[in-house]
Amino acid sequence: MEILRVASRSNLNPTAGAIASVLEENGVVEIHAIGAGAVNQTVKAIAIARRMVEEEGKAPIKVIPGFIELEIDGETKTGIRFIVER
Repeated sequence: MEILRVASRSNLNPTAGAIASVLEENGVVEIHAIGAGAVNQTVKAIAIARRMVEEEGKAPIKVIPGFIELEIDGETKTGIRFIVER
């Protein structure tokens, strides 16, 4: 499963395009976000990707959120993981 990482500075349309592209290719994508700004950008990008996918006549997407622990620079951080499926 391909993993995308979203930051608070991520641009929405390219991020949504990447989500839609991976969904088209693999049918599922995992997205990691750490921090409120990154989670906010992720949710908006998923909403835009959903519109892209549904405009192509594809089935609606399903999103499964959950927590994830990631090690960054030797420090453990808690983030949100979104599994997005067609």
